[in-house]
Amino acid sequence: MAQAETVAGRPSSHAAPRGRGQGSPWLTLLAVALGVIMVMLDGTVVSIANPVIGDELNASLPDLQWVTSGYLLALAVFLITAGKLGDLFGHKRVFLIGIAGFALSSLAIGLSQGIGMLIAFRVLQGLFGALLQPAALALLRAAFPAERLNMAIGIWGAAIGVSSAAGPIVGGVLVENVSWQSVFFINVPVGVIALAVGYFVIKESKATALSRVDWLGVALLSAAMFSLVWALIKAPEIGWGDANTIAFLVATVVLTAVFIWWQGRAREPLLPLAMFRNASVSIGTVLMVLVAFSMFGAMFFLTFFFQHVHGLSPLESGMRMLPMSAGMIVASPLAGFAIGRLGPKITIMAGMVITAVSMFLLSRLGLEASYLDSAIPFVLLAFGLSPVMVGATEIIVGNAPEELSGVAGGVQQSAMQVGGSLGTAVLGAIVVAKVGEVLPGHMTGAGLPAPTPEQLAQMTGPVSYGVAPVTGGMPEQVVQAITQAAHLSFLDGMHLGYQVSAVVAVVAAVLAAFVRAGRKTEGTPVHMG
Repeated sequence: MAQAETVAGRPSSHAAPRGRGQGSPWLTLLAVALGVIMVMLDGTVVSIANPVIGDELNASLPDLQWVTSGYLLALAVFLITAGKLGDLFGHKRVFLIGIAGFALSSLAIGLSQGIGMLIAFRVLQGLFGALLQPAALALLRAAFPAERLNMAIGIWGAAIGVSSAAGPIVGGVLVENVSWQSVFFINVPVGVIALAVGYFVIKESKATALSRVDWLGVALLSAAMFSLVWALIKAPEIGWGDANTIAFLVATVVLTAVFIWWQGRAREPLLPLAMFRNASVSIGTVLMVLVAFSMFGAMFFLTFFFQHVHGLSPLESGMRMLPMSAGMIVASPLAGFAIGRLGPKITIMAGMVITAVSMFLLSRLGLEASYLDSAIPFVLLAFGLSPVMVGATEIIVGNAPEELSGVAGGVQQSAMQVGGSLGTAVLGAIVVAKVGEVLPGHMTGAGLPAPTPEQLAQMTGPVSYGVAPVTGGMPEQVVQAITQAAHLSFLDGMHLGYQVSAVVAVVAAVLAAFVRAGRKTEGTPVHMG
């Protein structure tokens, strides 16, 4: 085992000479927010463009799934490594490379002539997105003093809310009035502005205690993350008991164990395990997984509820979900202010309780739910999730040693990706199981014969997405009866999914009782190997 290095009593980051305006905390926040807006805008508009992409490029449903899954895989696999690169080579440099690469890959996606080329550039886009996100958090950590970091992260969260709210609306307008390519082309001017602002206003910072990349650690962690996210993406399609799913989950456990073993022996580990000896960093990471589990898992079903059960267009669905995204614009800065006054413990606990209440209300939605019926829990969800996202981010990044702020940002983003994938997969499995259980009863209740086991197996999949399994030539009365049974079954499954999310939120509220605020740690000894 290599001899341990200890850094103490000296600055942990190196700063380049400051030009006029460089290093200003609020200008740095502006530059970082522009980069995040570009990424978040892209993430929400792609789902709107997928149906048109499928039609124009003759793409199958699995192809369209890979338009999203390829991006998520690349993002999840590379986030922590990207954070380490920022620590080594400079967060400003890595951030600007990420912005430039994301904009150029977006341009290449819009110019793609086939679905294979489009998916390849989406993977590349995910890699560049992974570069800029951890660097953004590290730059905020370096620019703001500890007592103002939570406010900065709150405003950063508001930028996410703005872009998330605008995404479905902008995407719907562009797809309907211009083309699906314009959804990606819009990243180019945003990227150019973000690149120019970032170049002139951000002050470079990087760790002086680090000098090399732990390539074996990169390979092991990348393989482990790939196996985990791949299993979570494919399990709803092929089944949790499928041999391939089990094989990837076993590979995840083995690769993670080997990675942990190696991190204890590497001279400059990719992810120093000592960082997780801080209970707040560990709990903050778990909280980020749990909040992403609830948020992304819950939102996954609402799109099917609005479009397949209510018959709304993608743009109309985006408008129905606007109260939550718009609420985050207000709630995120308020969360930063509340954390500064009350501390993260009380604020996060209150946020998770509000989230649990929101999930309970969503579990009561009926087939004829009005705009107000969904708007109230959406607003509550915004004010519940925002304190947790801001607080957990501040806990992870603020409690980590500053020379590992890029890695900490990567951990935060990876926790969100894993939590979102886990929520979608697990809650999806719960919904499917519930639909299979209640569908025969709803069919007989509608005056239809009970389906055979073979028919039930064929019908469960579509019904789990809110789609009524009707075919042409069926009498209108039969179509109405099947549709009613299918929608009621989907609603039962969705309700159970929200109830599980409410329980997860309560568990997270209990965990939040053990966290504390982040602290600057420049003078604290840090074990490096």
